[in-house]
Amino acid sequence: MTSERKALTGAAFATLLLIAFMMGANHVAARLAFNHGVDVVTAVSVRSSLTTLVVGFLIWRHKVPWGTTVRQKKFLLAIGALIAVQSVCLYSAVARLPVALALLAFNTYPLSTALWARILYGQQAERAVILAMPLMLGGLALALDVFGAASGLGAAAHWREIGEGIAFALAASATFGLAMVLTEHETLDLDGRLRTFSTMGLVALLAISGALSQEGFHWPTALAGWWGLAALSFLYGTAFTIMFTVLPKLGVVGNSAIMNVEPVFALVLAWALLGQSIALMQLVGALLVVATVVGLGLRKR
Repeated sequence: MTSERKALTGAAFATLLLIAFMMGANHVAARLAFNHGVDVVTAVSVRSSLTTLVVGFLIWRHKVPWGTTVRQKKFLLAIGALIAVQSVCLYSAVARLPVALALLAFNTYPLSTALWARILYGQQAERAVILAMPLMLGGLALALDVFGAASGLGAAAHWREIGEGIAFALAASATFGLAMVLTEHETLDLDGRLRTFSTMGLVALLAISGALSQEGFHWPTALAGWWGLAALSFLYGTAFTIMFTVLPKLGVVGNSAIMNVEPVFALVLAWALLGQSIALMQLVGALLVVATVVGLGLRKR
């Protein structure tokens, strides 16, 4: 079984690039907040709560109908739980790695999406996706400096330094890919604002519960941290709302790969605002991954 591929218009392409920029900027803002006292659960709680309130207002303002089937309710709960896990894992990766590398590992999710679509719905991966996998994984190996050559630490020491962050990023990739597939196949008929409200509301509830059950919230210790927390909340909430409204109608498996330019935006912003940089070999690997997945997104269907 294969899904119908829709032609990608100029407006759709620009929308996907905008989402990528906002998501990249969101993670740079998150790292700024983490550098000044904020922890992962606090960041997820704040951004999810604010997004829920804004989208809830839009639902009330535009009188969006709330009707859902029992099956849709079950999958909305599953999607919300998956996004909660993905959020914590990805921010945990951003807190441990250079922002661009964390996002690069996470942005293998087009492969996760294709895999989940195959496992759950029998959706056959296209030949182009299969052929692109070695290029993407090879570029990722260069970008992550898997042998520790660029860092000068050697493979073992390098992986002790980055291994935990990469594990978080790949876990985020797997859970996000699954959430996107379930969104496309199980909740596509729902209004995008209702999907976003349900998902973000559950994420906020889980994150707040997690914070209160441990040491409570960790607020910024400096003004820069407050700016980071405010920026990540605005950028994420706006991008997330657009993404879950637009992407399912574009066809997730075929078009989501274009957003993999996100690490490029993050790399430039992190260099300019945080002073982060990567070696030339890693940059070549990052560009190889980005070029591969953008090529997938722009291929003729």
